[in-house]
Amino acid sequence: MRYLKLLLTVFLLIGLTIPTIGFAKETEKAISPTETPTYDIVQYANDMQPGWNLGNTFDGFDTNKVVLDETAWGNPEVTKDLITKIKNQGFNSIRIPITFDTRLGDAPDYTINPEFLSRVDKVVKWALEADLKVMINIHHDSWSWVANGMPSDHETTLLKFNSIWTQLSTHFKDYPSNLMFESLNEPQFWGDGGDVQGQQFLNELNDSFYEIVRNSGGTNETRALVIPTYYTNFENQVHVDNLYNWIIEKEDPYIISTVHYYGYWPFSVNIAGTSTFDEQSINHINENFNRIYDKFTSNGIPVVVGEFGLLGFDQNTGTIQQGEKLKFFEYMISYAEQKGIIHILWDNGQHFNRSTLEWNDPQLYDMMKASWEGRSSTADTDFVFIKRGQEITDVTRTFNLNGNQFVSLKNGAKTLVAGEDYVLEGDKLTLKASLLSQFSSDEFGETSVLTATFNKGANWYFTIYNHDTPIVTDSSGSISDFSIPMQFNGNLLKTMEAIYVDDKSVAGPQSWTSYKEFGYAFAPSYEDNVIIFPYGNDRFFKEIDEKRSVKLTFHFWSGEKVEYLIEKDGDTVVGSTVKPPGEDDNSDTPVDDDNTNDPGDDNNHDTPDDDNTSVPDENNTNIPKKNNDQKLGDDNAGNSEKDGNIPPSVNDDTANQDKNKDNTSEEDLKGKTLPKTATSDYNSLIIGIIFLISGSIIAYFANRKKVHYISD
Repeated sequence: MRYLKLLLTVFLLIGLTIPTIGFAKETEKAISPTETPTYDIVQYANDMQPGWNLGNTFDGFDTNKVVLDETAWGNPEVTKDLITKIKNQGFNSIRIPITFDTRLGDAPDYTINPEFLSRVDKVVKWALEADLKVMINIHHDSWSWVANGMPSDHETTLLKFNSIWTQLSTHFKDYPSNLMFESLNEPQFWGDGGDVQGQQFLNELNDSFYEIVRNSGGTNETRALVIPTYYTNFENQVHVDNLYNWIIEKEDPYIISTVHYYGYWPFSVNIAGTSTFDEQSINHINENFNRIYDKFTSNGIPVVVGEFGLLGFDQNTGTIQQGEKLKFFEYMISYAEQKGIIHILWDNGQHFNRSTLEWNDPQLYDMMKASWEGRSSTADTDFVFIKRGQEITDVTRTFNLNGNQFVSLKNGAKTLVAGEDYVLEGDKLTLKASLLSQFSSDEFGETSVLTATFNKGANWYFTIYNHDTPIVTDSSGSISDFSIPMQFNGNLLKTMEAIYVDDKSVAGPQSWTSYKEFGYAFAPSYEDNVIIFPYGNDRFFKEIDEKRSVKLTFHFWSGEKVEYLIEKDGDTVVGSTVKPPGEDDNSDTPVDDDNTNDPGDDNNHDTPDDDNTSVPDENNTNIPKKNNDQKLGDDNAGNSEKDGNIPPSVNDDTANQDKNKDNTSEEDLKGKTLPKTATSDYNSLIIGIIFLISGSIIAYFANRKKVHYISD
């Protein structure tokens, strides 16, 4: 009996202990890893695809040192629901830009404000709990103090940089490997040493970052480290080669390269007549993505496009016409997917509405989501303009099917009839006049949307507008408040030219092209029926000569053109309409002779503008060329980085501007008092065996369960 009791005791102890050991083992691994995790960095990066930026939140700051105000740049406070929703939208990684500038204590410790770090920590935990891979970085510090500090106050700047990463490395060292560190966002330096010295500064910072993280213990020994090119630019092969050489020298299998991409610059901001996603934009994507594929991806080094989008979005998402915008996203994402390049959408609040937790542009989201899996079909345009009083005729649109098959054309829930409402011949879709006549209206603007569906990919939408020629009237005002009254009459503005009347030379900012930057030099306000000149008009009128008449030509997507004359005299601006030649004494006023092939030159005003303007060669050194990652400021809430906090725009290689898991509790298994009778002993023996079997089963499943436990 003594042996029986001994055996019983052993069985009970084993049964009680096994599950406890199992849970403790998982918890210990998650909180304080006893083994440094190893993994395949290429697969790790692939698992990040696609990604999303929590822009204009923890990177937002001001000079008043509002330490904790993550709403400073127009977004609401981050919630767990937001993070969960982002995961549910199909994103697998999140980049959390963080600016420390106004959140640091004094030298020499430069202690990160503990409340701020705690708030960042909470959001990081939410993201990890949502099974997102998480990237944190030093963000706008890159230009707010690092850019000037490295050449002018080198030792202090390096000490400050090192202090931040020492604190972050210590704080997060036991966090799961799904958290990664990016050394510095869009690195740039403003000294006199040019790119050579700038690259030396960047290498020095990255070396220091690397040593601090790798020597801080815990998971940091193999944590993924994300290292940028100079400016995060990859149009310049030298920048790409320099980063490649730095990575190779480290002989570290847990490093990811990163760049940013905002498209072919003239298209990205709608300047120089480049309003459409044309061959230049396509070639720009191909050339640049091939460059980083050849240098990094093909050599086993993952490359992450840590930010992508269009620069014009920082003025307004309408800066780039909807269909052209969709074509850019469809092609760029699909090409990145094809090349195995990871892409992380830059979103400073203009895409995913953080108050409603819905997409501001569902068409854009649908196109992005479809592009994660393959190609979608597009068309030459996504609109049809019907002019009041003009005979309605058939309109033909050309599909780029991208290997898909056309399925149907719908007007709302109604499926239109092939041969009666439309004709499809190859890639040509002809909308019959009888169909379009149904949408003719005395009301201006959008009247209907036709939906083209395909066997794969996103839908394509044709919006039908009723319009008439826009009407402008005379106006006057100061250079700070002048605007042009305009009845748009259902038209959408495409671009604006500015030329001096006397010698037909280019007027206004961006003097290398007569076509001004949309949203930067001018912008439509459809609600107020005016053309405005943003930011107190100083961007435009400060570069207009005194007492010289300037002819403005407004081009519309319908094909309409409207001309207008302005003249600045001191602080006063006077605007007047342009009369047709021969109508009155103004017959000598020059007429538009830009020879552009504008939309609407056919009888329906609905053919896309080819804009056969002479777009400057981007290799011409006489032409200003902005970096693909430059972002411009905007005072609109949630739409951009604050203009006052952005360094001035300069040429390409000088500076860039510009984004609870419930603790797994262990079951408290309580021991039993052993009975003293033989019968009870045998019963207890059976109970002990049951405990043994149960404990083993619990331990088996506990060990299989992946626990991401993070202590609060």
